[in-house]
Order: sequence, then C-alpha cells, then structure tokens
Amino acid sequence: MRLRALLDTDALGLKLLGGEDELDRTVRGVMTTDLRDPSRYLSGGELVLTGLAWRRGAADSEPFVRLLVQAQVAALAAGEAELGDVPEDLVAACARHRLPLFAVHESVAFATITEHVVRQVSGERAGDLAAVVDRHRRMMTSGPAGGGPDVVLDLLGSDLDLRAWVLSPTGRQVAGPKDAEPALSAQVCAELAAEHLAATRTGRRAPHRVTVGATTYSLFPVRGRGQPPVTPPGARSPQGAGAGRDVRETVLSDWLLVVEADAGDWAEERLDLLYGVTQLIAVERDRRDAARTVRRRLAQEVLELVQTGAAPAEIAARLRVAAPVLLPGLGAAPHWQVVVARVEWEDGDEQTGRVAQTLLEEILVDPHATGPEQSDRIAVAHTGEEAVALVPLPSVSSEHDGSEAGVLAEALLASVREPLTAGLDGDGRVTLGVSAAVHSAEGLRGALEEARHARRVAAARPGRVCAAGHQELASHVLLLPFVPDDVRRAFTARLLDPLRDYDRRHRAELIPTLEAFLDSDGSWTRCANRLHLHVNTLRYRVGRIEQLTGRDLSRLEDKLDFFLALRMS
Repeated sequence: MRLRALLDTDALGLKLLGGEDELDRTVRGVMTTDLRDPSRYLSGGELVLTGLAWRRGAADSEPFVRLLVQAQVAALAAGEAELGDVPEDLVAACARHRLPLFAVHESVAFATITEHVVRQVSGERAGDLAAVVDRHRRMMTSGPAGGGPDVVLDLLGSDLDLRAWVLSPTGRQVAGPKDAEPALSAQVCAELAAEHLAATRTGRRAPHRVTVGATTYSLFPVRGRGQPPVTPPGARSPQGAGAGRDVRETVLSDWLLVVEADAGDWAEERLDLLYGVTQLIAVERDRRDAARTVRRRLAQEVLELVQTGAAPAEIAARLRVAAPVLLPGLGAAPHWQVVVARVEWEDGDEQTGRVAQTLLEEILVDPHATGPEQSDRIAVAHTGEEAVALVPLPSVSSEHDGSEAGVLAEALLASVREPLTAGLDGDGRVTLGVSAAVHSAEGLRGALEEARHARRVAAARPGRVCAAGHQELASHVLLLPFVPDDVRRAFTARLLDPLRDYDRRHRAELIPTLEAFLDSDGSWTRCANRLHLHVNTLRYRVGRIEQLTGRDLSRLEDKLDFFLALRMS
C-alpha cells in the first residue's frame, strides 16, 4: 500500500508532520519498537511505530532517524500518548533525512494501525488497488505517458513480485518485464501458447497451470471486445455445444497473460486482481485492433476491385494510396505479394473469414518482434470463408541483383505450427497459399489466383497447419499432363495476362517478343535479327516485360516459368 492511503483512513488517527513529497512510497510491512537501534529487525519498506521510550534527550533523535533511513524504512509514526506532541528535534531530524513522519493520536492503539497495514499488505498483496487504478489511468493515456501492457507488467513485478509476459496465440511475445533474466525463449513461448490453445479448446477453466522444465507458469486468457468474459473463481464454465462457437471465435485470437507462478494455491483476492489485470491488457489489445481499421479497409477495397475485374489503372491508384500507409517513407512503388488463409472446421462451418483474418495478421508478424510496429505493414481483408493479405515488399533493384525479398510459405508457419496444431487438433485446420511477388496492378489478379491455388495445394496435404507457395506450384507445373486446369490458368494468367493487356492497348507485341527471346536462348543479337528490330528496341520491350511481371529474364528460373506459361497457354 502507499503512505498516502494511511492518511485517507480517518480511523487510524494519523497526522502528517513531514515528508509530504514522499507519500507515494510503498509500505511492505509494519513494526512497533522502542529500541534505540531496531535496524537488525528491519528489512526495508516498513512503517515503524514507536512510543518514543527510546528518547532520553534531543540528541537521541538524529541517530535513531539515521538508522531507520539506512534500513530503508517507508516512514515513522510516533505516538502522542507518552510525551504529548511529537518533539521538534524528531521532526527536524526526519525532515533532514527526508523520512515521512506521522503523529499517532493518543486515542488510537498501535494494534489498530498494525492490523490495518497487515491486512492491506498481506502475503497476497492484492489490496494495492490504488496502484492498479493509477496504472490503468496511465495505460489509457495516449502518447508517451501511456505504456500499454508493459505498464501493467511493471505493476505485477514491482508490487506483487510476479514476473509476467503477454503472448499472442501463436506464441509471439507482445510485452514482457523490463530486464527480465532469464527471458522466455521462443521455444518456451511456443509451448506455453500451445498449452493455452489446447486448454481453451477443451474447455478447461482458467488459469491453466503449465510446467516447462522446472518452472511452473499460470496462463490467463486475455479476451478482446465483444468476447465472453473469463470465468471467475468459483463459477461454472459454459459447457456443451452452445459453447463451441464461442471457443472457435476466441481460441485463435486471444492473447494470454503468462505468470511465472503456480496459481493453484492462490487466494481469491489475488486471482481477482490477476483477472482484473487481463481486462486492462484487453483494453490495449482492442486499441491495437482498432488501429488496424485503415489497413483492413485498404486491403478490402483492393480485393473488391481485383475480384470485380476493375481496370488496372483503378487498382493501381488504390495501391498508390496503400503503399505509404503500409510502408511509410517509401521512395518507390513496392512489389506486392498475396497471401490467402483459410480456417476450416470439421463440421463445415464456412463463416470463418474473420477468424482467418485475425490469425493471418498474427502469422505475418515477425515472430521475434514485440509491440505493434511490424503489424503496421500488414493489410488483411476477409470474405465469408477466407482471409487475403496484401503484403508490400521493398522494390526489387532495377539492376536485377536477385535479392528479391518476400515471404515464403513454409517460413510463415515455422514458428507457429506447434501452438496452432494444439489449438486446432480434432476440430479444424489452417491452410495458407502464397504468391510470387508482382510489381504492378496488372499482375495482382494473377497473384491472387496463384495464392488461392497454392492454398488448395496445401489443403491436399495431411496435417492441421499447411502452406504452399509459388515454389510448390512451379514444381507442380513440371508435370504438365497431371496439372489441373485451374492451376494452369492461374499460373499462366499471373505471367501472361499483364502482357496481353498491354499488347491489346498499345500493340507493343510483347508476347511475340518474349517467345522469340526465349527461342533465341536470351541472345540479344539473334533475337533482334529474328524480329528485325534494333537491339535498343528489343531491350526496351524486354524491360517492359520485366516491369509488368516483376520477373528478371536474366534468371534461369524466371525464363523457365515464362516458357512453361507459354506452353500451357
């Protein structure tokens, strides 16, 4: 408790004589003494009560106060029953050493003060509601004064001696205690998230207790806005079929509060406080979720334009709006990748787009990143049954140095497969499809189809969490007779449709140029002679092909893709 709270309790009969600036000190215990040197019995943070029997003269006050300060006590309270008013020499000594001093009215017994303090700072220390309210106010304050979940975790560490972390459902650390040693490893985070998802899916009552190695952790779910509250101690959890849909709505999206302690023997007061802490963290979770509204709307608008066959110029205009929002300070138009995700339940429930949206936003965040910064670059839309992410990438160098950045299908799931498998086991599965990078709006429609077909390839594989990408599709098209028609169409459309559209509008003959260039094994001279063109004109056309498709015709793998696309068309 805080010293300030003692003054707010009239029944204690305390009067402040000095140390008004130190009233935010924390009281961790209480001791009554009349010893001249009580320091051997002090451990720090106590409110010392004294009847002043140790004082024989004014010279005794200075050494007594100095010993208390060295023992780091919180404050001194002197009774008025023996000497009447508290001596001025004691008031002066406390003022010199900045030790708060209270006078105790003669009608108040020290036992009354002791009982009150002990009740407030008992072993649970769950009565520190003033600190909770103050930290809540700070967390809700916008700007640098607020601290999000970190503020609440500081409270648990400093006031309750509990180390705690906030994890996402995939095991990514959202927040943690400052300078925590040892820190939670990525493997431990994944194990804790997996246990949390499995416990939530099976309807076990929180908090969930997990032992990893020699350490026991207690897991508390953090529910967002509109989600059912955590079942309080002593209450019955919802069971039966009616609870199934609620679990599905939360199991893949809830954060969790991890406390390094065994909550099995905790008193209800401490459990109540921890449930209150999860509600404070949920406020920050909802704030971050609301901050994604603009990015989600941009992705939704682009998705609708692509699916309705809007003109490339209209799609390009929308992409120019999205680029600076997702990559602030970007000097050039980025490349784009499309990632499609779907959550499928065993009973065939198809209204899973929103669940997949929340999950995909988490999967696309760097698993080693903390805080919201990485998620600021993610724009995810959703339909009735799937989520579609528009991922911006820095522009590939104009020199075609081959350093193409991007997300790979299996890499996305490497760090989240364990917890998601635990959360879905026996009930559903998650499948992802990833396209290759495209540069222009013309290629975005093909990229979307490619990502969707890659997801279908992943869905054909065993397992609860599967992904496929451009590389897997390329390996499929090598077996041309066995490739499904829709996969062929998606593969060729992404590469050739932008060129066909350009030829139709400008009569640039990019498709014949591409065919001749490949037939000439990439020889500029032979291809120029074959087409009766100047070499500079040929270089211009090839550059336009690379610009429209985001490919590099000096790379063997890109030449092979174009060759296969032309053959299948």
